[in-house]
Amino acid sequence: MTNTVERLRRRVGELGGLLPAESSLPGYLFWLSRPRFWVYLAGPVVVGAVYAVESVAELFSPLSIALLAFFLVPANVFLYGVNDLFDSDIDAENPKKEDKELRYRGGWAVASVVLASGLLGLAFVPLLSVPALLALGGFYLLAIEYSAPPLRAKTVPLLDSLSNGLYVLPAVVAYAAIAGEYPPLAAVLGGWLWAMGMHTFSAIPDIEPDRAAGIETTATLLGERRTYAYCGACWLAAAGVFWLVHPFFSALLLAYPLLVFGIVASAVAIERAYWWYPAVNTLVGTAMSLGGFWILVYG
Repeated sequence: MTNTVERLRRRVGELGGLLPAESSLPGYLFWLSRPRFWVYLAGPVVVGAVYAVESVAELFSPLSIALLAFFLVPANVFLYGVNDLFDSDIDAENPKKEDKELRYRGGWAVASVVLASGLLGLAFVPLLSVPALLALGGFYLLAIEYSAPPLRAKTVPLLDSLSNGLYVLPAVVAYAAIAGEYPPLAAVLGGWLWAMGMHTFSAIPDIEPDRAAGIETTATLLGERRTYAYCGACWLAAAGVFWLVHPFFSALLLAYPLLVFGIVASAVAIERAYWWYPAVNTLVGTAMSLGGFWILVYG
């Protein structure tokens, strides 16, 4: 539809002049970092921190704020920059890049900013405990090897889903940085299962473009209907594991399999339903954070 009405009139005049133009380097990097998905890395930092601290003041410590700032923007520029660099050929067949996202345009300036954004995280090395450093290293390993050779996990069915536990690792980094130890294993496992379901659900709109490009994923292997079942199973398992942490978390996570059932039963197009999830994830993450804040303040 005319490049989605000229990309929604250049994103409504770049939101009334508040944001740099998409054609500029800052504007391109802004949209490359998927701002609607920033909360996927930054949100877990808040959740991890709020359950690790022992006071409100500690929640707003320089280290907590610095971790939030890093995972809010630089980590997203790095993660999606690496992804788009190694997916430039595949994305030529993906209609999502004509509408919701951008195609990688390359150039030394873009590559330099993506690299610098990743290197920025190394500033935390002298500030973090050993558990937090190991979690940060795991984040970097998965962020790179999800897209880059030799592993290129996103092209290996099931491994692509499993590797997306990387979205849980910012919470582990924050928790371990503050508490000096890892969060409960059930919380990490439950979050990992949630991330696996979320990743595979997000791959459903890409099934046909990926098949056209010769890319194999969990979603292309299973097909749309069975992928819905796989996502529902991951999210049910996540809710079950989170019960071991607290029933409150389990109840929140049940929203995801219920939504999958509703989408399938109502025959809502996945291309439409997929874009509901940034709001859904934000609401669930906010509820988790507020639960921790309530305990922190009222005991």
